[in-house]
Amino acid sequence: MNEIKELKEIIKTSKKIIFFGGAGVSTESGIPDFRSKDGLYNQKYDYNPEEILSHSFFIENPEYFYKFYFDKMIYDDIKPNECHKYLAKLENDKKLSCVITQNIDNLHERAGSKKVIHLHGEVAKNHCMSCNKFYSLDDLPREGIPKCTCGGIIKPDVVLYEEPLDDENVIRAIKEISECDTLIIGGTSLSVYPAASYVNYFNGDNLIVINRDIIRNVRANLQINASISEVFEQLKD
Repeated sequence: MNEIKELKEIIKTSKKIIFFGGAGVSTESGIPDFRSKDGLYNQKYDYNPEEILSHSFFIENPEYFYKFYFDKMIYDDIKPNECHKYLAKLENDKKLSCVITQNIDNLHERAGSKKVIHLHGEVAKNHCMSCNKFYSLDDLPREGIPKCTCGGIIKPDVVLYEEPLDDENVIRAIKEISECDTLIIGGTSLSVYPAASYVNYFNGDNLIVINRDIIRNVRANLQINASISEVFEQLKD
């Protein structure tokens, strides 16, 4: 039985599937990651990208933050790939309980997924730091510092460096992982903590890894080292 057939059989016999995804899910839609040789951390800016994407930098220099944010973090023309689409189908078929993602791009929702836990926040949501008024991404001007009608600065609902993960999302993610019988880990090297540690709460039957590179720090029943969108494309057949 080859890997795709084995994965198909696992999905078919599973009662509750959770997908835990990282940057590799989005890179195949054309969004660059952070740590690869062509990623954001290896490009030249006036400041280190990690510094720009920190809470203190946002507070002290919001105009430069937003210039970088809209230039390098927002991709209006990017579309969901076959991974996003297949996961939405699995949810619709009542096989997938939810998606847990480290990505902020909302591509899962754009593909049709409704149950998504965003560990690192999402670009679609923004709030005034003074009155907490909600703003969508389309509400924000692409130049200068986005301001609320009350005069306060609007902040994206994304987790910046120096900020903790949302407790409610963490609790939900751990609960989902601990209760599923199949956990599919995709497009992540499991090197970003604390999110990567949540995999340790899995107690089910099938731990699947789909990633271009081999992940050695996890004991998987099945590990497929290939393009994640191509793997999910084959699952449709």
